[in-house]
Amino acid sequence: MTFAKRTDFDPATLERRDFYRLLTAVVVPRPIAWVSTVSAEGVDNLAPHSFFTVSCTEPPIVQFTTVGRKDSLVNVEQTREFVVNLAGERHFEQINATGTEFPAEHSEFERVGITGEPSALVRPKRVAESPVALECVLHSATRFGDSTVVFGRVVHAAVHAEVLEDGHPRIERLRPLARLGKDEWATIGEVRSIPRIRYAEWPGHYGGQE
Repeated sequence: MTFAKRTDFDPATLERRDFYRLLTAVVVPRPIAWVSTVSAEGVDNLAPHSFFTVSCTEPPIVQFTTVGRKDSLVNVEQTREFVVNLAGERHFEQINATGTEFPAEHSEFERVGITGEPSALVRPKRVAESPVALECVLHSATRFGDSTVVFGRVVHAAVHAEVLEDGHPRIERLRPLARLGKDEWATIGEVRSIPRIRYAEWPGHYGGQE
């Protein structure tokens, strides 16, 4: 088999921005945490973070990374609470707009036209338009170079009833957005389903079929 020639990239010699653009172009698609926080002065903040995932299931912990000291990080450090709102396809332009670096005394909810609603257990508002909101309290934060990974323990989940079927969220109703490289975004596209093969059922295994 003949393989295509590779091009080598050395993070030690490339400009930081250039290697960042390479990483975000190949680590794709990335789910988006639409993070709402509130400052110590009571200013609501809302920003998208595409370095986001689940960290632990028991206790339930999610994480997002902020590059530099953005308002989301400052607010979480001050109040120790935040909400991860699902970033849905129909709010694409508003989600992108909340990535604008507004001054800290400005609320993205107001500037972008997002409706806030009270959370059940934390101070930051939820995004009323978002079908899922994960209310979190700060577990810990770890600094790596120019970035900080924020870990939050999920203390409450609020899900719009219309995206549920038999108590479970349906992906075609959630319609989540994902980030790609450059200014590119993605929708869910084709959804495939396949069950995981148990070792006992693996072909050739004594408990499986030959």
